[in-house]
Amino acid sequence: MYLHWLLLVLASVGWVSNAENCSFADYSSAYKNIFEHLGLDKNNILMPDIRPLYWSHTTDVYVDLYVTSIIDVNEKDQSITTQVKMITFQLNGLFWWFEDFCGIQTIAVKKDMLWTPDILIKESIKTEFGTKQSPYVQLNFWGMSVSVDILALTTACKMDLYRFPFDTQICNITLHSAVYTKEELTINPFSNNKSLSQESKELFQAQGEWELLSIDISDYTSNFLWNSQDLLIYQITIKRRPLLYVMNIILPVFVFLVLDVMSFFIDASGTEKLSFKVTLLLSVSVLLLILNDTLPSTSDKLPLIGIYCSAIFSLIGISILETILVNLLKAKGAEKRSVETTAAITGQDNVEDLQSPPDSVRDQDGMQRSLCWTRVARIIDVTFLVLYIITVIVFLSVLKRTWFP
Repeated sequence: MYLHWLLLVLASVGWVSNAENCSFADYSSAYKNIFEHLGLDKNNILMPDIRPLYWSHTTDVYVDLYVTSIIDVNEKDQSITTQVKMITFQLNGLFWWFEDFCGIQTIAVKKDMLWTPDILIKESIKTEFGTKQSPYVQLNFWGMSVSVDILALTTACKMDLYRFPFDTQICNITLHSAVYTKEELTINPFSNNKSLSQESKELFQAQGEWELLSIDISDYTSNFLWNSQDLLIYQITIKRRPLLYVMNIILPVFVFLVLDVMSFFIDASGTEKLSFKVTLLLSVSVLLLILNDTLPSTSDKLPLIGIYCSAIFSLIGISILETILVNLLKAKGAEKRSVETTAAITGQDNVEDLQSPPDSVRDQDGMQRSLCWTRVARIIDVTFLVLYIITVIVFLSVLKRTWFP
């Protein structure tokens, strides 16, 4: 907190620089004199190795972490790859009065000439420099060194895919020291949550599948045996843009469901209705295979989109069984009618006219049995259609309330 006020005061004072009174030779000489004044011209091997102590025995390190791009989110591996801009500030006790050195307020110093904090990332799987690593740090006249690194981080992130693709993920980037305890080194945020989130959104380069919502900062102390370490946690909240999955999975499956409902009005006298329903079932199974390649197999609970596709797959499968049953009943009725008609015609050729009335009665009885099978098939078909539509409406309503709470 004190560092913020110090920077504000130094930036607002507005000293008059003597650079205008210095020639080029004087400026070059002053730049060299600063290194001599700070002892950086000597091969002092202790300077980069010894932790600087200033004001207290605890070294305060200030960090800003800006997320500039979300490169990849791997749901199966439960990892996220981001590009971040990491700015590190620390006081090192190297001062000079810039008025005595032609108004030079900052100099570039090689990193191996100064002590730098050993800040590690707890969740890191792979860390690379996004650009060529700069070998220099900026050293200011009031004794602060500033280093800027562009890093490509692949970090572990436990993801909740229950509401995929309308999900929001929170991934942590935890900074800590490898060897220094909290009494020796503290890692503090330089900016607050609001300014850090706003600046990250302005620096955000890639507008891909994920949208950066916010970055929250929290402190935590880790206790292990007799040592306690200071941890700085950046909680990165990202939200998936679901349009691609809606157009490629959710909407096609819903259209297949609507087509299955409308297929009940197709004439069931032929095989077209059954073939149509089987085609719908195969189409949904293809989308389930695509979904299986996207979602991780180690998910704690089945995502709602999996329930959505599986339920529609099951409904279409049940409707196919109902179609087979109805076709069987109608075929049985048609077979009865054909047998009775054949028997009636045969009887009319071989018997006398006195036997006609009984044949006519037998023909009517066979016709009634045939109509009975057809009537049962129609009742089953209509009843199943009503129950099917009610089931679909209830299922989609419950799913909507769960998917969009």
